[in-house]
Amino acid sequence: RPCSAPAMSAAGRAARPAGPTAPKEVPKVLVDPRSRRSFVRGRFLGKGGFARCYELAESESREVFAGKVVPKALLVKPHQKEKMSMEIAIPRSLAHRHVVGFHGFFEDADFVYVVLELCPRRSLLELHKRRKALSEPEVRYYLRQTILGCQYLHEHRVIHRDLKLGNLFLSDDMEVKIGDFGLATKVEYDGERKKTLCGTPNYIAPEVLGKKGHSFEVDIWSIGCIMYTLLVGKPPFETSCLKETYIRIKKNEYTIPKHINPVAANLIQKMLRSDPATRPTINELLNDEFFTSGYIPSRLPTSCLTVAPRFSIAPSALEPSGRKPLSALNKGPDSPAPENLPEKEDVAGLRELGDAVDCHLADMLQQLTAVNSAKPSEKVAVRQEEAEDPACIPIFWVSKWVDYSDKYGLGYQLCDNSVGVLFNDSTRLIMYNDGDSLQYIEQNGTESYFTVRSYPSALNKKITLLKYFRNYMSEHLLKAGANITPREGDELARLPYLCTWFRTRSAIILHLSNGTVQINFFQDHTKVILCPLMAAVTYIDEKRDFRTYKLSLIEEHGCCKELASRLRYARTMVEKLLGSKSASNRAKSS
Repeated sequence: RPCSAPAMSAAGRAARPAGPTAPKEVPKVLVDPRSRRSFVRGRFLGKGGFARCYELAESESREVFAGKVVPKALLVKPHQKEKMSMEIAIPRSLAHRHVVGFHGFFEDADFVYVVLELCPRRSLLELHKRRKALSEPEVRYYLRQTILGCQYLHEHRVIHRDLKLGNLFLSDDMEVKIGDFGLATKVEYDGERKKTLCGTPNYIAPEVLGKKGHSFEVDIWSIGCIMYTLLVGKPPFETSCLKETYIRIKKNEYTIPKHINPVAANLIQKMLRSDPATRPTINELLNDEFFTSGYIPSRLPTSCLTVAPRFSIAPSALEPSGRKPLSALNKGPDSPAPENLPEKEDVAGLRELGDAVDCHLADMLQQLTAVNSAKPSEKVAVRQEEAEDPACIPIFWVSKWVDYSDKYGLGYQLCDNSVGVLFNDSTRLIMYNDGDSLQYIEQNGTESYFTVRSYPSALNKKITLLKYFRNYMSEHLLKAGANITPREGDELARLPYLCTWFRTRSAIILHLSNGTVQINFFQDHTKVILCPLMAAVTYIDEKRDFRTYKLSLIEEHGCCKELASRLRYARTMVEKLLGSKSASNRAKSS
């Protein structure tokens, strides 16, 4: 069937009315007139550019997709129509494990609908915000899949031209899928140099800035920027001003921090060469020493979205490669993998973790101060739904807790059904949702891993107590928030643990090691989950409705009185957490 992008004549005809009109409501049931397939519009997934994205469930098969919905009223200018038709024309001819699947498009009088593969784990952008610098094995894992997807694109003469963290989506199995082909183009003949690019790619190559004509090499440049960002924790040419960034790109001004493995630095430098002709081709990348000489996990647990994995445990003997992973903190290519279990994590690394947790609290205090001083519930027109951003949904929260601190400690369950106890002696013990794996954290933060079948006898009493807490919670308590199905084989998972907690007359405050602060209100069972890394708040109301908002958008669009008062309360509680933190740090140093 010849490729026909939607006829956007309606947009051309309807001149914009002078006054602001209410945006048209997206229908609850969408019907593709050609195939007669119908879809039920589900949960809102987010907005970007002109599009709003929703989960779409196909009525017949019940299969769930992502639906990109674009109002035709916004597709007025030629380059906007061009972008829209590219998002359809290019992906519809592609099918690859590491490219977002295209499942059709259709339109009605008001909207264009594009049906795509659902990527429930969002993108590498959210991962980057939560984790900053990743471990080397993780970077190999994500980059390898990105390169495989890009290899396929280049074989099919497609240049993506906007490879960036936010366009590398993650499936439920944590697999990379390249998406958003709005700036992509097809090479029509060998040696063609593209002269124009309508739009501003995030990791823009110098030859695009110099308008010298560009081709496949721009994607290699972007992959170089992605690799740098994942390893270092921030982009190579980033400045506070776009113009300054462009000057740096043209001058090729960037520095690789000293702690980066020289093998990795070498590959980054090759991809970020100013002269596109000297960059490696997509087919050369995976043969680089960075990939051939280091451990690449075959899959990653979803816990990696918020906490570093444990590479301390060697892959099982079943792994055909026989390559052993580096130690937990990746000291470099020569550090041998410790074979003996239990594995202890590096204490200095955990000191840094403690400092990071404190700085997260300070960031959170700043964010809450800003949103509260904007008096969000007193806005003339409160449009709370505009502040919603489901990309910021927390990965972990506390779904149950039991306070037995007069004798032993506080027991809790996370939303993935793992359970933990913060004992009165400030040690912590966590049992994973497989009911077997254990993680023990000493007072100084050293982590060890055991199983229920084999652990040191010194932990006998604590493991008995953990099981007691676990049974109590599963028998007596109602779970907060959604159910999450455990995944197979998460042998690399590490979980966030409870750092501190306290109770007031009206609430319990729980502070997790990944920076999250959760406040459960006793009277009405509402809950607030704050994440300083995403600068977001999740509000669970009396009806147990679960919604996540960006704090900066609440500042802008306002929110209801109930949420506003809880954000004011949260600020006081975060101040309290910071106060107790600095007091305990002073005690430690004295």
